[in-house]
Amino acid sequence: MKILITGGTGFIGRRLVAHLKVAHEVVVLTRQGSRAYELLGHDVTLLDSLDRLDHLNDVDIVINLAGEPIAAGRWSESRKQLLCNSRWLLTEQLVDLVKLSSTPPRLLLNASAIGWYGRQDDAPLDETCQSPNDEFTHRLCQQWEQLAQQARSAQTRVCILRIGLVLGMEGGALPRMLPPYRLGLGGPMSSGTQMMSWIHVQDLVRAMLFLIEHGECDGIFNGTAPEPVSNRRFSETLAATLHRPHLFFVPAPLLRLLMGEAADLLLTGQHVLPARLQQAGFHFSFPALPGALDNLLHSPR
Repeated sequence: MKILITGGTGFIGRRLVAHLKVAHEVVVLTRQGSRAYELLGHDVTLLDSLDRLDHLNDVDIVINLAGEPIAAGRWSESRKQLLCNSRWLLTEQLVDLVKLSSTPPRLLLNASAIGWYGRQDDAPLDETCQSPNDEFTHRLCQQWEQLAQQARSAQTRVCILRIGLVLGMEGGALPRMLPPYRLGLGGPMSSGTQMMSWIHVQDLVRAMLFLIEHGECDGIFNGTAPEPVSNRRFSETLAATLHRPHLFFVPAPLLRLLMGEAADLLLTGQHVLPARLQQAGFHFSFPALPGALDNLLHSPR
């Protein structure tokens, strides 16, 4: 198959491309040129702009992971606009190309995030949830998802993966969390009662491959492990995995001072369950946090 992927040089994209290129022709949209070849290998094709394309007739699958990292920096109004535009404009362009194709791709697999749900209490949520909290992350994801859904037709299915906190050693939040914990200075954020819906990067990539392979899958899927935990439990488990004490906590006012509104990513949460993935027959390699952290922190790299 010929697969077009955006965001292919990112933390998740690199892992996915490594799997896909073994058996498929992979085209990566990137402006990074030779740097992309260093990250992905020379057995992929690079495309520097969608403007070069008039249609996607020869593409079987489109995977759209592109977007500015949401946790990198304070959310000024200009930063918020960049977070939105980096997702919305590219998705719109991809959907237009799908619609211009006489033999369109048979799948658009589009990233989203559990930020769609907004801040919630600790009641479990699955894809049937109709009560998101109206805040920035919800509005960002809602528009992103609505744009992607417009690619759906009799020829093209659309799968949207609402991704949680992705745990891996090559990117995401975990490497940034480790230094204080290794020094014995780790602890929960504020009260620690906020829920963390996490997923091991290996399971996330496997879930994407599962959605590609299972033509009956369509619509919204939560990309989170089946056993979310509170921030306090996450912190305790991380400290225990590293054999370090767990004595400190990070006060909310300090986080707000450092991060502004973006501190909401750490101070609020949601208890998200992957109901539709499990109903479709997907099995997690790392359903529980202790096994996931043990694998990431103690397995030979």
